Amino acid sequence: MDTQQASDTIFLHELEVETIVGIGDWERKIRQTVSIDLEMGADIRRAAATDSIDDTLNYKAVAKRVQQFVADSDFRLVETMAEKIAELVLQEFGIPWIRVRVSKPRAIRGAKDVGVLIYRAQA
Repeated sequence: MDTQQASDTIFLHELEVETIVGIGDWERKIRQTVSIDLEMGADIRRAAATDSIDDTLNYKAVAKRVQQFVADSDFRLVETMAEKIAELVLQEFGIPWIRVRVSKPRAIRGAKDVGVLIYRAQA
């Protein structure tokens, strides 16, 4: 039996979602695109051995759930959005940890994007 903890990561990069986010009056009236990157802890050894989706974290299911959640949300801060995404995925998909990056493309003149990157783990 392997006594070492697996340290595998399943990732999803540049998931784009239209949502209401921002503090400005004009931002509260229009939908803007946010870009979301997720890195999620998972032990993929069983899935690699069985070659079965049932034995791994289904990143398509995660993507659909995050897209729905963010599209239906109405946050003022990307900080709050990132925190709520982390809570949602940790709780609903039972992963040990998650790194969430939420950015607003072209939100600042002269910058490609602006946002936050957080890391959260199960308590």
